[in-house]
Order: sequence, then C-alpha cells, then structure tokens
Amino acid sequence: DTKIIWKHLLPNTIFPVLIQGSMNIGSMVITAAALSFLGVGAPVGYADWGQMVSFARNWIIGAPGNAGQYWYTVFYPGIFIIIFVLAWNLIGDTLRDILDPRLRGEL
Repeated sequence: DTKIIWKHLLPNTIFPVLIQGSMNIGSMVITAAALSFLGVGAPVGYADWGQMVSFARNWIIGAPGNAGQYWYTVFYPGIFIIIFVLAWNLIGDTLRDILDPRLRGEL
C-alpha cells in the first residue's frame, strides 16, 4: 500500500498543490493591496502597495493649473502590482507545464 501511495498517488497530488499555491500568491497580493487601499489592510506606517496607491490618490491631480504633475506617485506602485501578480501567474503556469504528468509526453 505504501508503494502505491509513493509511486502513484503522491506524484499526482503534490504537484497540483504546489502549482495552485504559486498561482494563488498573485490573488493574495491583489486582495491585500485592495484591502489596504480601502483602509482595512495593514496599519498605517507599513510599506504596502495598496496604501501607496491610496496615498498617491491625493497627489495625482496635482497643483491647480498643473494637472497630472505627480502622475508617477500612482503609476509605479500600480505597475509593480501588475508585474508581481503577472510574474507569479506565469511561474505557476510554467510549473504546471513542467510538472503535470499528463503533459510530459507533449512537450
């Protein structure tokens, strides 16, 4: 029985768990950033992308007559959130392509 578990069951169950975990990291970051943006996430004073975007919301309009002067205050945290989430989703997709036993013969 243990031979069946180690040879057949474990290889077909451990890799999907790893893949799903790596793909869920992106959604956890989006959720944490959204909660921090709304003010119910990390306390003020901690570096968080959601808080950075929330604080930058006041600066994005800029001075009167000079709209868009501080565009970069919201652009960089937003672009880093997108890149981070996309990178983790690509890592999860690549792990799925490499580790899925049903796709091993197709590569």
